[in-house]
Amino acid sequence: MKKQSVIDVFTRLREANPHPKTELLYGNYFQLLMAVILSAQATDKGVNRATTPLFKIIKKPQDLLDLGEEKLMQAISSIGLYKSKGKHLMATAHLLVKEHNGKVPQTREELEQLPGVGRKTANVVLNTAFGQPTMAVDTHIFRVSQRIGLAKGTTPLEIEKKLLKVIPQEFIMNAHHWLILHGRYTCTAQKPKCGQCLIVDLCRYGAKHV
Repeated sequence: MKKQSVIDVFTRLREANPHPKTELLYGNYFQLLMAVILSAQATDKGVNRATTPLFKIIKKPQDLLDLGEEKLMQAISSIGLYKSKGKHLMATAHLLVKEHNGKVPQTREELEQLPGVGRKTANVVLNTAFGQPTMAVDTHIFRVSQRIGLAKGTTPLEIEKKLLKVIPQEFIMNAHHWLILHGRYTCTAQKPKCGQCLIVDLCRYGAKHV
């Protein structure tokens, strides 16, 4: 995709949604970290259903340790892979209390040392909590980026690096939110809604399917 087309894509997405944000519900950085860990291979709506009552009592890592693994598992049992995620959450809470004074760290290196936190999760936290210009490549961004012609690649990391190169600096802070939402509601995996798409004329895929 040509540079001007990239600018046009994000200009239109910004005009439609000037202040995009994650659809995960949270009240502080630790709750955000918990929600993002739980959201792997799960929907944000499903995570929100489980965390809304949980977050009324879990405000900080020590609260989670006080709750205990058994009650945590009961609270998140509706979420896919909840057993492994629950164990990761308990271990992460322990490390945060022991090594970070109960605070969520602000560097990728420290975040990725936490159980259940990979590069994508770290990128979400760094961007959403700490305002760092990261690109969290999930299945939506991986699909949308290649489908519309923004970036091609065989791995999320490859797509991430290419997107950071081609997306102008003025858009980079919110770019992953725009792309995720576009993939979730318009450029869907099955039967993308090209007829309703804001950027269909700029898209290599959409121009053929309107």
